[in-house]
Amino acid sequence: MDVSTDRPVLVTGATGYVAGWLVKDLLEAGVTVHAAVRDPRAAAKLEHLVRIADKAPGSIRFFETDLLQPGSYTEAMAGCSVVFHTASPFTISVRDPRRELIDPALTGTRNVLESAAATASVTRVVVTSSCAAIYTDAIDCARAPGGVLTEDIWNTTASLSYQPYSYSKTLAEKEAWKIADAQDRFRLVTINPSLVIGPALSDAPTSESFRIVRQMGDGTLRQGAPKLGLGVVDVRDVASAHLAAGFREDAEGRHIVSGHNTNLLELGKVLIEKYGSRYPVPRKSLPKWVVWLAGPVMSGISRKFVTNNVDVTWRADNSRSKSALGMTYRPMKASMEDMFQQMIDAGVFGK
Repeated sequence: MDVSTDRPVLVTGATGYVAGWLVKDLLEAGVTVHAAVRDPRAAAKLEHLVRIADKAPGSIRFFETDLLQPGSYTEAMAGCSVVFHTASPFTISVRDPRRELIDPALTGTRNVLESAAATASVTRVVVTSSCAAIYTDAIDCARAPGGVLTEDIWNTTASLSYQPYSYSKTLAEKEAWKIADAQDRFRLVTINPSLVIGPALSDAPTSESFRIVRQMGDGTLRQGAPKLGLGVVDVRDVASAHLAAGFREDAEGRHIVSGHNTNLLELGKVLIEKYGSRYPVPRKSLPKWVVWLAGPVMSGISRKFVTNNVDVTWRADNSRSKSALGMTYRPMKASMEDMFQQMIDAGVFGK
């Protein structure tokens, strides 16, 4: 893969979990990165990116942008050949789904892609979508042809009142394809990761993934973890997929980027060998009926969610990412150990 350094590239949400590793890969390849952030004056939030740029052949420039403001990305995008749109909130616990999830995801995507369509230098746009734009619950896998999720499938079961995060990702990706299909200036490629795990480059990661893994070390799952079906992928592999989507000549369309079909219990159990003697990582399955009874009270998850995900197998076909983007995937155990150790070093679990 030839990573062109002739023109700068734009990365939206550049301080994010996935974006940090993408920026690192770009800088180390010698690319000039236009990093779109909320506040270029927030030095503490940008420090890790500046530190990487100082040691890399590439360079970085920061631009103040606002997902909800039309035209906000025009200056940052000027002269760029590729736009990587990674900015989108990943959180499950929200009070106002429309304001906190739908508006940033949908309006932000529209603003970024409309600017791309009006910028002569842009020839490709890579959007960070999600497997959440393909499915809502693990039970949707069983309903898919052959019992396996593929890029041909769209999420039809999420809504503003049920799994609004998945709904936001579905609306945003559909908007991206609508805008892309109405123009002929750039080619759109989407990356659809499953649950992203692995270490962060920033000192204070905010991804929902860290909340989930924190429960594996703070005692929340001491009595066991439910076999909640899901897919996982290392954040560094997701960044590599973005790089390939941006620079492989023939990259196009949607790509499921997921390294492992697994469940929450198995995700926790890979930590036992290295950390089981020191931390209360989950070792056994929490029965579905217990989760069904206690879930709404203890963790705020609905009984519908429990029914559709616990003890339900999750399967997705990642073969297109391998053939089209050249992807290989890190072992789940290595990803989880790297992530858990970072959290230990950061004092997440206390003394």
